[in-house]
Amino acid sequence: MITKAELKTRQDQAYAYFTRAGLVITPAEREKIEVADFGLSDFEKTGLGVLVYVNTQRCCAKELAMWPRQTCPEHRHPTVGGVPGKEETFRCRWGKVTLYVEGPRSPQPGCRPPAGKEATYTVWHQVELNPGDQYTIMPDTLHWFQSGDQGAVVSEFSTRSTDENDIFTDREIGRATKIVEEAK
Repeated sequence: MITKAELKTRQDQAYAYFTRAGLVITPAEREKIEVADFGLSDFEKTGLGVLVYVNTQRCCAKELAMWPRQTCPEHRHPTVGGVPGKEETFRCRWGKVTLYVEGPRSPQPGCRPPAGKEATYTVWHQVELNPGDQYTIMPDTLHWFQSGDQGAVVSEFSTRSTDENDIFTDREIGRATKIVEEAK
């Protein structure tokens, strides 16, 4: 849960990350930046700034802003109603992001899950993405990712995105961020 004031602050910060990456974001797009805290109310540890350019029945394009050492929690994109889950390609634009997917465990993972959530991170095959690097994740594949010390900006190109259907390993996660007037 975040306040409206925090939403605006986080949107401005995400915009600054996008600008650092050399992206041109229109004023209308700036207002549409989503702040995803995954229902954990610990945004700087677990969260994302998300700008969706397009999401049609066939394709989706997004920008992801990540704060330093921020994590997008482990999840997968399942088949729904006979339609395969999202296939997505991540392309690092600025900073560094480390992606973990199914596969042989990397001997010395470079990232750690947020404290207290270690049991909800189960895949440890490491893929490091620096500017210009990209990686494609097939549907229904468990994955999670974490930015480096400076944060990161990642472009996501995928088939249709239905984030509401994502399945998270951590059962406490809720995909939709709740926005309130002011802190309680």
